[in-house]
Amino acid sequence: MAVLQTTHLTLKPCRPEDREDFIGLERDREVMRFLNGGHAIEPDTVDPDATFLRPRGTEHHVWTARRTADGTFVGWFCLWPEGEALAELGYRLRRAEWGQGLGAEGAAALVDWGFRNAGYERIVATTMAVNRASRRVMEKIGLKYTRTVHAGLPDAIAGSEHGEVWYELSRAEWLSGRERPS
Repeated sequence: MAVLQTTHLTLKPCRPEDREDFIGLERDREVMRFLNGGHAIEPDTVDPDATFLRPRGTEHHVWTARRTADGTFVGWFCLWPEGEALAELGYRLRRAEWGQGLGAEGAAALVDWGFRNAGYERIVATTMAVNRASRRVMEKIGLKYTRTVHAGLPDAIAGSEHGEVWYELSRAEWLSGRERPS
């Protein structure tokens, strides 16, 4: 994993020193709203049924994002391999950083790295259908909506009745998009 530099962010492979910042995200009910219904998670709680990533600073494929200008923790991004040719994009940002384009900036850097350096042929991302902000990030970086899945979970969270949306981008589409003039 490489250090990635964007206009406003420095993304570095996560380290154990990032653990408290990651836990801070999980304690914010608004950050967790579309993951578990907004329940704050205590750091030592183990949930074997959790369907979302809870990094602690030792995970491969997770980058810690900090503002380049002052080192402020912004959040984390991941590009989780689902096989040799496929990876799933994920991200979580501090609420104070929402609405500033940093989600798209960091996610685009990972997508570029995934196609350019990791050799992925396809990158996917998912979110709840009602999570408009996350969907905008996916669309902004070129991922295309492919389907909605209705899981019918027993402990459904508000909005889950609308399903989970899947977005994806192929290497060919990524290359095609890079060839267009700005």
